[in-house]
Amino acid sequence: MTPQHIYLTGDTHGSFDRIYTFCQTQQTTRQDLLIILGDAGINYYGSKKDALLKQVLSELPLTIFCIHGNHEQRPTAKKGYEEQLFCGGIVLVQPEYPNLLFAVDGEVYDFLGKNCLAIGGAYSVDKEYRLARGWGWWPDEQPDETIKAKVESVLEKRNWQVDIVLSHTCPLRYEPTEVFLPFIDQSKVDKSTESWLGQIESRLRYQRWYCGHYHVTKQIDDLRFLFEDYLMLGE
Repeated sequence: MTPQHIYLTGDTHGSFDRIYTFCQTQQTTRQDLLIILGDAGINYYGSKKDALLKQVLSELPLTIFCIHGNHEQRPTAKKGYEEQLFCGGIVLVQPEYPNLLFAVDGEVYDFLGKNCLAIGGAYSVDKEYRLARGWGWWPDEQPDETIKAKVESVLEKRNWQVDIVLSHTCPLRYEPTEVFLPFIDQSKVDKSTESWLGQIESRLRYQRWYCGHYHVTKQIDDLRFLFEDYLMLGE
């Protein structure tokens, strides 16, 4: 599939009412791609609830491309996911839901002639709150050393240049501190992923960087945070 139009949006957390409306308004087709910048919430429960949501989403006139977030499980072979080649990079797909694609960290995708690097994951500041209530939390929410090594190796081979970065969280210096939750002690927040992304950003030559995670709509320099808004790739 070669996408006709490519859109981006922020976290959906398993709630897709606004996506249904978007499809109607834009009159989308399966040739249109919507990139969700993490926390799509499609792989959250690990149960029939996920399957029911996937069945509904499989009927949308849209192809969904998900960056990994922190409030969801990683797709794996044990969960029925298979590797497929999509726009020059590897994605994970369950055959019964061919329009639900999950990016692999460190892969570079050719989207309308733009080289787009996927880097998912982040730390959950609500980790203790979620664990105390039996809510979903997964220890592999952040990129591990293997993922980091892959990303850096890919960039090294590309002479530290890509057109677009698609991530869930952002480089440390771009953190939108104005939307931090006031009851969270920031000294206890693990910002290793943001620090690592900051190291990458300081070396990388890129045109645009898109991320979600912070539930804010904002642009700083060439980096854009998305939440419930939509943007066409490269716009």
